[in-house]
Amino acid sequence: MRLIRSILVLLLLLLVLALGLLFTIQNDVLVPLNVLVAELPAQRLSTWIILSFFLGGFAGLAASTVVILRLQASRLRLRRLLSSEKSKLERTQLVSS
Repeated sequence: MRLIRSILVLLLLLLVLALGLLFTIQNDVLVPLNVLVAELPAQRLSTWIILSFFLGGFAGLAASTVVILRLQASRLRLRRLLSSEKSKLERTQLVSS
């Protein structure tokens, strides 16, 4: 089962690489990029599009990392609170017995 999964992942990776290569070959028009303060040198259209996908993916990873770190900190705080409350409950039960 693991071998089949590895083969399927490899085939998917090869398919994505082949599609990326075809995309790059088909979009070879040089396009300058004008960002408000500067005009970047002309590059292939495929270069700009692929670069924007990578930057968007990186921004998404950065944003999700911040959210995950906040959730982990909250979880740690709640575990400490739970542990504290459990120890208080145990002490209360020992005193009342």
